[in-house]
Amino acid sequence: MTIIDATPTIDSPALRRAQQEGARALSELGDRHAVTLESLLAILRSDRLDDRAARNLAIEAAASALVQLRVASDQHLDAVLEPVVGAFARLQSDLRPLERFGDLDLQFVEPPTTGRALPSEVAHAARAIVRNSVLAIVDDGTARRVRIQWDCDGLNLLIGIRDDGRGELSVRDDALRPAAESVVALNGDLAVSSTEGWGSAIDIRLPLDPPAAPEPLGDVSELSTREREVLRLIVGGSRNREIASTLGISDNTVKFHVSNLLRKTGCRTRGELASLAR
Repeated sequence: MTIIDATPTIDSPALRRAQQEGARALSELGDRHAVTLESLLAILRSDRLDDRAARNLAIEAAASALVQLRVASDQHLDAVLEPVVGAFARLQSDLRPLERFGDLDLQFVEPPTTGRALPSEVAHAARAIVRNSVLAIVDDGTARRVRIQWDCDGLNLLIGIRDDGRGELSVRDDALRPAAESVVALNGDLAVSSTEGWGSAIDIRLPLDPPAAPEPLGDVSELSTREREVLRLIVGGSRNREIASTLGISDNTVKFHVSNLLRKTGCRTRGELASLAR
């Protein structure tokens, strides 16, 4: 009896995708915790509330945040595409406590209802990027008004964030690093422009379509179409029997193509071949 090990191999694309998804989920969870804590602090510091009212509102905010955190993962995983208006509404819901219980005036400019639906990865990242950016502005302590705008040009999600603070924010600020790293991970652009005494503007572009994956060993012109198909599956961590089943060929034919790939690339092992192709 032959046992096929379906566990992702070390450094396989499946494992990397799982690691990236786990890191994204942890990052978003941290962002939500940060917004909740800022909201609780705003409630407890408010001069408009007595102790009892502040305590009740804090309990209400904490309970609501806990429920949202418990259902967030399921909601996110279920959505492959998310309407841009719905994604923006979730962002508004995330940030409203900062306005309700703090001194921050949040102004939201909604995207057009006809805007293209966002891939879930982009929608999640966009909300996290805006939350991080707003928290960076809140940390500065001088801004009293923040304007948040989303738009779509068909190919990109365009995000504009403007405040009325000291105008000293820059793209190199540590507080903006999580947002900048998320933008880079999605092959987007982030720019910051500041005018002393007038505030700062953060402009972000997030592509809605992932870049085309490069062809493995595209510079090796003598590889046949079938050899490239086999190579892509090797890079993906597939074993010979899995490759044979996927391509509808025999195990011996797969071995023949693998031998040709090793000879043409000068590699000695499948692992070396996969590493070279990556």
